[in-house]
Amino acid sequence: MDTVRVAGASLIGAGAELVGVEARFDGRDKDGVEVVLTGLPDSVLKVARSRLECALSACGLRLPQGRLWLNLVPAARRKSGEILDLPMALAAAAATGHVEPRSLGGTLFLGELGIDGALHGVPGGLAAALAGREAGLRRVVAPLATAREAAALEGLSVHGARSLAGVLAHLSGTRALAVVAADSGPPARRTSGPSLDEVRGLDDAKWALAVAAAGGHGLLLVGPPGSGKSLLARRLPGLLPPPEGEERLEVTRVLSAAGHWPGGLARERPFRSPHHSTSCAGLVGGGPHASPGEATLAHGGVLFLDELPEFRRDALEALRQPLETGVVQLSRARSRIELPARFQLVAAMNPCPCGWHGHKRVACACSPTSVSRYKAKISGPLFDRIELCIEVQAPDFDELLPQRAAARTEEVATRCGETLLVERIDRARTRSRARQGSVANARLSPGQLDAVATLPPAGRELLRKAAAARGLSARALQSLRRVARTLADLEDRTELEPADVAAALALRGTLA
Repeated sequence: MDTVRVAGASLIGAGAELVGVEARFDGRDKDGVEVVLTGLPDSVLKVARSRLECALSACGLRLPQGRLWLNLVPAARRKSGEILDLPMALAAAAATGHVEPRSLGGTLFLGELGIDGALHGVPGGLAAALAGREAGLRRVVAPLATAREAAALEGLSVHGARSLAGVLAHLSGTRALAVVAADSGPPARRTSGPSLDEVRGLDDAKWALAVAAAGGHGLLLVGPPGSGKSLLARRLPGLLPPPEGEERLEVTRVLSAAGHWPGGLARERPFRSPHHSTSCAGLVGGGPHASPGEATLAHGGVLFLDELPEFRRDALEALRQPLETGVVQLSRARSRIELPARFQLVAAMNPCPCGWHGHKRVACACSPTSVSRYKAKISGPLFDRIELCIEVQAPDFDELLPQRAAARTEEVATRCGETLLVERIDRARTRSRARQGSVANARLSPGQLDAVATLPPAGRELLRKAAAARGLSARALQSLRRVARTLADLEDRTELEPADVAAALALRGTLA
């Protein structure tokens, strides 16, 4: 019989590539059934042959005696995952005469098969559908959960199936599969996490958090143990607007392809908080199969690094590229993989190894040399890429334990209550979006800054003096202009004022 080809997909990095499953059957001079699988399958695919035979048998289709060849194209790239179960089963059925090969054309098939013929959802539906659409395919057949992701793309007819038998009936024309509608549920601001109103005091740090949320700026919190650094950082996602449009699709594609399946379209921004023992590959990606790291899993959301100086130096330095470009580039002997990693960095650290350097009441036990060595773990180039650096002082006793319950209500009503901050952040984001589209202030290019963040003469002179006194780099100067633009947006102003430049300088801080 002629060779049959069925379209499937394999996940790679934070995306997918189209895989053609070729099948050919030879029943001559062969006792029993032999299935030969080629094309660099991984261990999951190698053991799929028994699953496929059981699933086909459960649908009343038995492979005849002979040799069945299954080849995965392109042969030079390693294929991985159970996502290829369904196209392999259909290719085998077509090659042995159970399915009309013409019915398989123009369609992308995805899904894992159980030995009873049931179809199970697999991650990567959106990434695979993108690869299929780019290759000219216009139909997708997949398990319901996977199909809901793929249905988010325009230009595709997506059908959801519960079993291999249902797919076979659809292909034969006896019973059509239902078309899956796109997920129309609106995204939502993260509400499941802790609220900023639970944090007592720390109004200056809360305001810095709002500036970071409004402009997408990186933030470093420096303070003694127990001052509330981690408490603040974990509340940033609640201040950020939900992902919308193309950004929502991008977040879903990355998380799903990496195996962190959001179950449909992502409704919230990701928040990743890796332990400081995380390796370089774990933080930015790598390993034998170029797996995505925490930086990619935080794409479109927040990457929180607690105890920043305790991370490995090579891991921290590897963050410099994605902080600048929004991508991680991994080079292998035969390929080069680009992983999206446009995240918002929030980090926290103590001022010294013992944690009490500069504290008002607790004496520091560290020598000046050890303090300098500790801070030097954060290199100048990395610190230069973090726009905001705030010193966090622990709240006093009366702020932590107010005498009256009413004092808590009064605190929420201040400028740093979460509700009021969210309103100001949303207005600032709306203003910037109307002015420059979807580009956050933190991502403005020098040319865009010249157009939307012109400094007044007094602000320009203030920035000139600060650059000379602090030895600010060109990158730091541009970062200060971006932060000043965000501060003006938070005040509902079109033009920058000298006060915006002064506030940006105060928010930048220093590790010295």
